[in-house]
Amino acid sequence: MRDATAPAPVAIPGSPPARLTVASLDLRMPVVPVGVADDGTMDIPPRATDAGWYRFGPAPGAPGNTVIAAHVDSWVTGIGPFSRLRDVRTGASVVVESKDGATHRYRVVSVRKIPKDEAPVDQWFAREGDPRLVLVTCGGAWQPEIRHYADNVVVVAEPTGA
Repeated sequence: MRDATAPAPVAIPGSPPARLTVASLDLRMPVVPVGVADDGTMDIPPRATDAGWYRFGPAPGAPGNTVIAAHVDSWVTGIGPFSRLRDVRTGASVVVESKDGATHRYRVVSVRKIPKDEAPVDQWFAREGDPRLVLVTCGGAWQPEIRHYADNVVVVAEPTGA
């Protein structure tokens, strides 16, 4: 998500996510809080086996979008679990467990591949509106000259109320 400039840091209350599960993809990942990188983009854990929650945005269940991102792959860990996000189906179940023990259940409402230069970052990082979960990783063609992928794979999910 190198091209997506994160919004200014503002502390928002709520219990941080600790684990993300998408059972239909056999995807289970720890989630760690992240902030803003030196270049103004959302920081992402270096290992593709860890997901990062944008800690200056809404926590699960709070109004606005909870943004969780991870690398599709890395030199250290190889292909990561988020590489499977492109295969998730609309209607799939996503579960986020918070550090306080709460379980937040979501249903996937959209899966899109978006060119990085067209990323609707303001929408992804919305701090108001109904609670939603936004999962982001890289996709599309690898661009060796700039050392990242051409697109983002973006999964949007809404709470199920269950």
